[in-house]
Amino acid sequence: MAQKPSIPKGTRDFNPEQVAKRNYIFNTIRAAFETFGFQPIETPSFENSDTLMGKYGDEGDRLIFKILNSGDYLAKANKEAYEKRDFNKLTASISEKALRYDLTVPFARYVVQHQNEIEFPFKRYQIQPVWRADRPQKGRFREFYQCDADVVGSDSLWQEVEFIQLYDTVFSALKLEGVTIKINNRKILSGIAEVIGASDKLIDFTVALDKLDKIGEEKVKEEMLAKGISEEGISKLQPLFTLSGSFESQIESLKDILNTSEEGKKGIDELDFINKAITELGLKTAALQLDVTLARGLNYYTGAIFEVAAPKSVKMGSIGGGGRYDDLTGIFGMKNVSGVGISFGLDRIYLVLEELGLFPETVNKNVEVLFINFGDKEALFSLKAIKQLRQQGINAELYPDSAKMKKQMNHANKRNIPFVVLVGEEEINSNTYALKNMVSGEQEKVPLETLVATIKKS
Repeated sequence: MAQKPSIPKGTRDFNPEQVAKRNYIFNTIRAAFETFGFQPIETPSFENSDTLMGKYGDEGDRLIFKILNSGDYLAKANKEAYEKRDFNKLTASISEKALRYDLTVPFARYVVQHQNEIEFPFKRYQIQPVWRADRPQKGRFREFYQCDADVVGSDSLWQEVEFIQLYDTVFSALKLEGVTIKINNRKILSGIAEVIGASDKLIDFTVALDKLDKIGEEKVKEEMLAKGISEEGISKLQPLFTLSGSFESQIESLKDILNTSEEGKKGIDELDFINKAITELGLKTAALQLDVTLARGLNYYTGAIFEVAAPKSVKMGSIGGGGRYDDLTGIFGMKNVSGVGISFGLDRIYLVLEELGLFPETVNKNVEVLFINFGDKEALFSLKAIKQLRQQGINAELYPDSAKMKKQMNHANKRNIPFVVLVGEEEINSNTYALKNMVSGEQEKVPLETLVATIKKS
């Protein structure tokens, strides 16, 4: 008995409608990337293991899909590592390559490897799949696409301003209005930790602060105390717990809180610069919001931190994020190359557009006309017309077999093809076409020019 086919957990098949909708998002993002001057690159689906391993921490290393060496990989296996159950050494001896975990580390490798060919600052975008050996669950997959844009070789804050505009441009083009672009700065978080005497507990401090809207002020304070942050330090945070209002008013409050931290002041100045520029330039449909609890990938970012929230009417996690990093290429020996980048969460954006009914009807552009096949003579006559229709940008096809007419008509109905053309001896002799509207049921004989015009108009 044949085995029932299946796909690995955490992967997906996409039907034609889903692919069309995904391509609509891809194309919208790609068009914006190129409008803003980003250049496309692509990197291999798999990298040398030593390129990826050790770049994401212990947890990330465990989630990297390793590829077994070709041939008799056991012949070169580290037997001592096997006997001692040393997973890392054993894996290194039987797997020299791995599927990429994200697009960022391969990009860093690309920049270092091609540094003599690249014109800096280098603005690149990349839209490719990545793989993670994660536990599959709703909204979390083992294979998914990332849509990244980065600028390396510049520490100018105008780049951050442009990325905010880029987010606004993409979501406005997708008709996804009411998106909130949240921004913070690593220097502000470091400054706050410094002011409360917890510079050595920066991670613990920010992890607790990040939970403010989930567990409330008192629980956050309890967690900070449990992590060894003093009561005196926590009392200095009090203005932070009630921080609200406009971007400008929050900046003024932060100036009071961070008046003794040089690092914190630098962060405030950077955010103030970005906000003033965006206020002057304006946004189409998105809103910029300061969020001092935002700390995505704290160890990774060194300046601005971005996170994009869907409209409040939709319950969804972030649909984009990114930030400034000062030494991305340092992991491959190329020091002091500053960069900033953002990413779009394709799958979540898809779910939001679907929930709000924002996919345009034209996104599923189907075959517009099917020619019924009555035999070779009729098929050849039909294909001459089909050639003309295709040159006019009309999606047209001939049913491949001269099957029963009912079967061919049912095929058109099941595929929601709006027009059917019937060509018999009479039509060939009169050089006309019997055009049937599958929605209204109306049928008329028309010349090719009218056929083209009717289908185009629809």
